Amino acid sequence: MYAIIETGGKQVKVEEGQALYVEKLEGETGSAVTFDKVLMLGGDNVKVGAPYVDGATVTAKVEKQGRKKKIAVIKFKAKKNYHRKQGHRQPYTKVIIEKINA
Repeated sequence: MYAIIETGGKQVKVEEGQALYVEKLEGETGSAVTFDKVLMLGGDNVKVGAPYVDGATVTAKVEKQGRKKKIAVIKFKAKKNYHRKQGHRQPYTKVIIEKINA
């Protein structure tokens, strides 16, 4: 069985036991997180929500909190002697999907 959930403005296909990196969520390492925005449940019996499936949730465990690799954000205007360089590290949460509740 699999589910498509919405988290951090993105849609993600998840299965039980899967490790997943999502946008930063509140919660300490080892705590449980519940995703209630389930768009679709798949497998033998497919359920599609409008927009969400009623009563369906996905529970996961927070494995770690972290920040991704640094990227350079550069602004530049030609012939105007203008350039700015700034770094950015996006925070993330790594979760392990434990159960899909249909």
